[in-house]
Amino acid sequence: MAISLPELPFAKDALAPFISANTLDFHYGKHHKAYVDNLNKLIAGTDLEKKTLEEIIKITAQDPAKSGIFNNAAQVWNHSFYWQCLKKPGSGPPTGKIAAKINSVWENYEKFVEELKNAGVTQFGSGWAWLILDGDQLKITKSANADTPIAHGQKPLLTIDVWEHAYYLDYQNRRPDYLASVIQNLINWDFVNANLG
Repeated sequence: MAISLPELPFAKDALAPFISANTLDFHYGKHHKAYVDNLNKLIAGTDLEKKTLEEIIKITAQDPAKSGIFNNAAQVWNHSFYWQCLKKPGSGPPTGKIAAKINSVWENYEKFVEELKNAGVTQFGSGWAWLILDGDQLKITKSANADTPIAHGQKPLLTIDVWEHAYYLDYQNRRPDYLASVIQNLINWDFVNANLG
């Protein structure tokens, strides 16, 4: 089964002014699509061709000989997940179960925001900032390059892409401003709550 590029869950201009249609043209239309195309070429004719994306990630995660497959598969998964984490401007603070869990771990939403933003700012080079469940523990983590929590038995609830292609056209080198904009305006807390179960 070929791995496909999922449709964006919003129009390309829906996240403006915080993430522009121009950024999404490149980020989704070029970068995400390239990971899908590369992965399909790499798994064509192999036993991985009939596996799901998650299975491919788990099978290749600890195999240095398959790092090219892992990197492309994980980037496809991470990006598909990231788009679901975003919604039209106006998200505001979380509600529902996730709000209560955040308050129980960080005392308040402001401390949570500070730690999530810090995870993204301090990720050296390319990578991701995550809110995950590690067992039943709610944690903020970061990962380099294509690495993903699902390769480590953790459950992702939310991610923010901090590769330069996610923000450079809109924010240049101002990664902290990009992170603040996404956290304050674009997080899809309904999706995060659905992941929490």
